[in-house]
Amino acid sequence: MHPMSLHATAEALVAPGKGILAADESLPTMEKRLSRIGVESTEQVRRRYRDLLLSTPGLAEHVSGVILFDETIRQHDTSGTPFPQVLADAGIIPGIKVDAGTRPLAGFPDEVVTEGLDGLRLRLAEYAALGARFAKWRAVIRIGAALPTPGCIAANAHALARYAALAQEAGLVPIVEPEVLMDGNHSLPTCASVTATVLRTVYDELARHRVVLDATLLKPNMVLPGASSHETVDDDEIAARTLAVLRDTVPASVPGIVFLSGGQTPEQATARLDALNRRAPQPWQLSFSYGRALQAPVLDAWAGQEQNVEAAQQALLERAWLNGAARHGRYRTDMEGARRTTTGV
Repeated sequence: MHPMSLHATAEALVAPGKGILAADESLPTMEKRLSRIGVESTEQVRRRYRDLLLSTPGLAEHVSGVILFDETIRQHDTSGTPFPQVLADAGIIPGIKVDAGTRPLAGFPDEVVTEGLDGLRLRLAEYAALGARFAKWRAVIRIGAALPTPGCIAANAHALARYAALAQEAGLVPIVEPEVLMDGNHSLPTCASVTATVLRTVYDELARHRVVLDATLLKPNMVLPGASSHETVDDDEIAARTLAVLRDTVPASVPGIVFLSGGQTPEQATARLDALNRRAPQPWQLSFSYGRALQAPVLDAWAGQEQNVEAAQQALLERAWLNGAARHGRYRTDMEGARRTTTGV
């Protein structure tokens, strides 16, 4: 595919007021999510749940794309329509997670590297044939005593760059996700410093592998204090620190930054996205690629019951609407629950 059409897809994924729904949970993660609401994770249950998400009427108003899991991209809705087609028919761009998860990095205690490069060229071609138009690969960086090491950062940045080049070769827009985890007792400045180092290394590798940056998206963590640090920081400070790091490290040719929600509540993820967009304009669109921050209320409303499907879909539409408002810097906490009131749900 010509880089220009890849660029158009990347831009469409970060269209104003829209963001990405990450519905690419692995089987172990889905099992965890479903067991929390007392539901057994079977192929049929997962298909029903993903059907609920992807067939939500009006989802395209604030959701530009959906990241699917290998199982999901091969499944159909109740009428037999493949899920990628369901999304395309609704005006939503289908995407696919292509990494094979993290494994311990040999020689580096407590650090991991993401696997999945073997056979990736063939898998990407298959996913493109199944209807995917973008892909995602997640690297995981931990902060701890003497962590992360330069070796771990380099290994993960190299894998991200190899993946991104292969994705573009296959005609897919690569989302590059180097996640610095919230786990730990580190400070806000430490997270800022580590995130900057990681992003510099990633963009060095992307350049080395001749990745066309205007046909990519970045999915980073926000700069946050460690979850067990007991450091209290307001949303405006998080936005300021995050943007300072991004402006130092992310080239302006990248069309958009789609933040991950990792470890934040749905409300926190929305409020912080709003704080970021209140500091617009920036060189890139500031958007979202949220999994749990969009889905947690949906799972709670659904609880595995067919009679709850509509209520669950309304919960998804509400969070999408709130994050759509945050994309414009127009979210307020008193909007929480307001959509249900106005729609009578």
